[in-house]
This record gives sequence, structure tokens and C-alpha cells, in this order.
Amino acid sequence: MSAPPSLKSPATAAFLASPRLTVAPRAAVLGATAQPPRRLSCSAAVGAGARDLEMSAPLDWAARSVGELEQATDLDTFCMMALSPLDGRYFRFIKDLMPFFSEFGLIRYRVLVEVKWLLKLSQIPEVKEVPPFSEEAQLFLDAIIQDFSINDAKEVKQIEKITNHDVKAVEYYLKQKCSSNPEVAKVLEFFHFGCTSEDINNLSHALALKEGVNTIMFPVMIDVCSAICSLATENAHVPLLSKTHGQPASPTTLGKEMANFAARLSDIGKSFSEVKILGKFAGAVGNYNADVVAYPEIDWPKMTEEFVRSLGLEFNPYVTQIEPHDYISKLFNLFVQFNIVLTDFDRDMWSYISAGYFKQIPKAGEVGSSTMPHKINPINFENSEGNLSVSNGLLCNLSMKLPISRLQRDLTDSTVLRNLGVGLGHSLLAYKATMQGIKKLEVGVLRLGPFSS
Repeated sequence: MSAPPSLKSPATAAFLASPRLTVAPRAAVLGATAQPPRRLSCSAAVGAGARDLEMSAPLDWAARSVGELEQATDLDTFCMMALSPLDGRYFRFIKDLMPFFSEFGLIRYRVLVEVKWLLKLSQIPEVKEVPPFSEEAQLFLDAIIQDFSINDAKEVKQIEKITNHDVKAVEYYLKQKCSSNPEVAKVLEFFHFGCTSEDINNLSHALALKEGVNTIMFPVMIDVCSAICSLATENAHVPLLSKTHGQPASPTTLGKEMANFAARLSDIGKSFSEVKILGKFAGAVGNYNADVVAYPEIDWPKMTEEFVRSLGLEFNPYVTQIEPHDYISKLFNLFVQFNIVLTDFDRDMWSYISAGYFKQIPKAGEVGSSTMPHKINPINFENSEGNLSVSNGLLCNLSMKLPISRLQRDLTDSTVLRNLGVGLGHSLLAYKATMQGIKKLEVGVLRLGPFSS
């Protein structure tokens, strides 16, 4: 069973079950709206997606590749010299995202798409040049995907030094890899049959987004929502003097103010399930020109739709050389909205700490200031706010640029698409910083006084 086309997953199901404000305003002020985190029953579609995600076990290969990276003898030197702070200073916080959006990840997904396409061709009776593979040959091809390692990616990069073409290097790598298998060796020229490079690339980026967001981003976003919800529950009856225009206003409760943020983030979380991850496989200008010339009797739109859907993606038939990237724009706009609300939360927490409503629990050995030892600065919320700003700058740019391409295609999206993980990486870093900041908090009893529920 193939995964549903949207971003639905176990993580999404929990995300959609985040707490919401469901009672009258008066009760809300008393903190009654702060409900504990819970998981609602999944729909059939979401349940199916969960099972498929577990069967494909994307974390197995991802975790293995992270382990390979961590064992590199020169990792410390690389981190010291990294141009991006994500790859250097913040490596330990975002490393789990690397298998999906790194150069290694992109190469691996390209290998996956090329191999799966050859397997699909073997199932089309009209393509007599590629007969059905034996079980042994299928296992051989599957193993290329499952066992793909960083060293394999390095082989592809060596080939690219000669071809100066990244997708062609993947094709040549597969031909070399499969030349030892008598059955597959007969059909090596069909790995890339009917494909333009963007057929391979758009599916690779789509798979990276689907698996990376579901596996890494959503669980941390759910943790953020749950942590804020816990703040609301624990402080449901703690009265707080609100401020409007920076001046004292009417009473509220600390729990109710936290519940507001949990509800806002939950509302945005629900919208993620509406994003469909799309793919195209229609050749050089979206018309199946080469496919139809070679095999005019085949219904190529139907065959390629089956292929794209078999990867767990939604099929987009209205394309040029590229898939127009509108879904990426929608997806990143939701991340931007989520990040804006979290920025609002970070700033309010900064203000509550400054006013003494929250205290930060000191950690042994940590230094809050290089010259003022009495200080404990709200560095986690500040770090989060800063990275949310960087992330939104990148995600907004990607959202505005990617849907625009001259005529049937220009190449400007190619280099831009390599920054998908950078924008998401700064978001991931921010979410983890917010979580760390929340863990350090306790209610400022001297400021707000002792309270009982």
C-alpha cells in the first residue's frame, strides 16, 4: 500500500490533536482551556500512512548515515571550518535533518528514483526490451537503495568530476554498479529512459520534504506545542496582571496566556495535512515526447501517474520541464506562520522573565555573562527568535522564487532548491532552543506570590 499523498503521518496525527480553546472566555481566564496533550483516533488515510511509514523505515538509513558522519575522523575540523553555522556550531542540534537535505540525501533519492523507474518499466508489457525481473534481480536492485552509504555517494561525486552533470553521474554510477548482475546488465540504458533530469530531481526533493518533515520536523513541533500546553496546565490558576501598550491592564492567568499560544500553533498545525506533496514525470517539456516516439501505444500519463503515486506522492499532470513548486510555497508559508507565532511566544517569554514572572533555573557550570556573574540571560528564547528570523527570511524567499520559471523552464530553481534544508534547519534549531528555554523555567513566586489551585 502506498502512502497517502499529503504530509499525513503519525506525527501529523498528533500534531492535529494539539489542544484547542473550546470553552467560554470566562472559563478560559481561569485556565480551564489548558487541556493535556492527547492523541485522537486517526482517520483511515492517516492510519494507512502511518503503517507505510513504518514499513519503509526511513529512519534506518537516515540514522546509519548520521552515524557514518559522526565517525568521521575529521568531523571536529570540519565543524570548526564550516561556513554555515548549521554545519558547524549547531551541528549536534540539526544533524538528524542532514540525511534528507544534504548532498548525500539528494544523491540517494536520485538513486532511489532511477532504480524504481527501471523496476516500473519492467512491469509494462509493451516495453519488451525490459522484461520482468526475477526475484533475485529485484532484491539486487532494492539492495542498492537500502544499502546506499556515504561512500557510495562519494563514488557518484567522483563520476561527476568527469561528467560535470550531477544526475548523469547517478546514471553512470548505477550502470557501473549493475554491470555485474547478468539480468540487469542487459537493460542498463533504460535507467534513464524518457527522463529529463528534472523528472529525477523533482521527485527526489519531494521525497526529501515528505520524509524529512514527517520524520524530523513534525515531532519537534509537536513537542513545542505539548510543552506550551503543559505550561498552560501547570499555571492555570496563577493570576497575572496583563499589560496592553506596555501598561498595567486587567487580570488574566498565566495558564490562559500560554493556552492562547498552544491554540494558535495547533490551528496552523491542522493546515499542514492539507498540503499535497506533488511530483511530475513527463519528460523534457511535460509532453512525454520521447516516450511517445519510442512506444506510442502506451498510455504514458497513466503509467507515470502510477509510478509517482507508488513513491507516496501526488501526481501533477500540468507541468512543463519542471513541477511548478507551488506546493513547496504552500508548505513553507505554513512554516513561516508557525514561526511567526513562535516568535511572538519567544518575545513574550523574554518579557515575562524580565518582569520576574518566570525565573530561569541555573545550571551548574554555565556562565550567564562574561562580566556579570549574577545574570541568567534568556539566551534560549533569544536564540530561537534569531533563528526563526533567519529561517523565515529563507523560507519566504524560497516560497516567492520557486513558483516562477521562465517559459517552459529556466535553471534558477536548481541552486535555490539546494537550500530547502537550510531554511528548515534554522527552524529546527529554533524549536529546540525554545524547548530548552521552557525546561529552565519556574514561576517567579516572589513576584507573583505563592498560589494554590
